[in-house]
Amino acid sequence: MHVLITAGGIPLPGEQLYQQTLGKPKALVDVNGKPMVQWVLDAVSGSKQVDEIFIVGLSPNIKLASRKILHCIDTRNDALENVIAGVEALVRHDPRTNLFLLVSSDIPALTTEMVDWVISQASLADVDLQYFVIHRRDMEKRFPASRRTYTRFQDAELCAADIFLMKADKVLNPASRWRDLLNARKSPLKQAAIIGFDILFLMLLRCIKLQKAVQIITRRLDLTGRVAFTPYPEMGMDVDKDFQLEVVRKDLKRGLK
Repeated sequence: MHVLITAGGIPLPGEQLYQQTLGKPKALVDVNGKPMVQWVLDAVSGSKQVDEIFIVGLSPNIKLASRKILHCIDTRNDALENVIAGVEALVRHDPRTNLFLLVSSDIPALTTEMVDWVISQASLADVDLQYFVIHRRDMEKRFPASRRTYTRFQDAELCAADIFLMKADKVLNPASRWRDLLNARKSPLKQAAIIGFDILFLMLLRCIKLQKAVQIITRRLDLTGRVAFTPYPEMGMDVDKDFQLEVVRKDLKRGLK
């Protein structure tokens, strides 16, 4: 399976992580002696189930180590364009591919074991998108200082992992409503307008179960999907803020001892 790692995003003055990056991509912030993206690349390239790896958002001149063939694609204007550019490069390189693994560069606690587990889920459902989530109790037990934001359902309280199984044809379809949702990722109001204010209201009141919400949302987005709980909280320990960077630095430092 081919893998696309998203590594775009440069913190601006006054934003979280700016003092750590000083105008460089967030993916290159130092985590215990190597760039954050290198931790993710080590985990992904260590999997026997991974074929070739595509990183979008970093210059090909940046030197990274990989045990698999690595392709780097320069950053575009925003997250959506980066994903589309990465998938276009992947499909040009291997027109036979459709299902691929999408991974964020800011989950440095990811391991090869976790990558293998996610890929193993591909055989369980033939859908456009497999979305992985983590129980709040598991995240707070593993990373008590993570201060993640949780979504509440009638039967679960969860946060999202930053790793997905996706189909390329759905990403490249210009009419796909998935694109609208990605563009609205930083606006809960816009997201609600896309998936429906009724669903948002039911979620706020915890009056809808997770799988029922998934059925309704995927239908409205015109895609097939599956949500699965992962036993690996590390897949959701992303680095968006300065304190989260310190959390993963301390955690990975313990692992190196």
